[in-house]
Amino acid sequence: MRRVTLKRNTNITSKIIPKVISTGFFGGIIWGLISAFFGYFNFTSITPKSFIIRPFVQTEWSDKWLGQLISIFILCVLSIVVAFIYYVLFKKINKAYPGFLLGVVLWFICFWLLEPLFSTVPKFYHLDSDTVVTTMCLFILYGVFVGYSISFSYNQLLDEK
Repeated sequence: MRRVTLKRNTNITSKIIPKVISTGFFGGIIWGLISAFFGYFNFTSITPKSFIIRPFVQTEWSDKWLGQLISIFILCVLSIVVAFIYYVLFKKINKAYPGFLLGVVLWFICFWLLEPLFSTVPKFYHLDSDTVVTTMCLFILYGVFVGYSISFSYNQLLDEK
């Protein structure tokens, strides 16, 4: 009986890993592009390039669309890492609240803990309310997207067996 359980868990793991990778990658693309879109229309002064490229590369191209695209690609890779962390910690919870909490935690990490690394991002208390609300909502939506997608896929695979 133990062998069957081990084989079943290995089979589920081998099927879920590609879904975790694609969820993280597409989460990075979708929410990175939406963030860039909101930045273009001045809903927020913070876009992916503000966190990823601009603190380290202060050239003219990094402040243009090419810097934004490269930042979104790097964001996709980082998002895959976040998706794996979520998978390891919360895959069995098929609800939206862990994803909501993931978004809030990521927002606090970016805007409070790692704030000294991002020289191009103003301190939290210097941000306007539109930027704070927009970025918080984007992070929460990203967290719910990644969290619920991974949990749903995992539980769906469990139901197949």
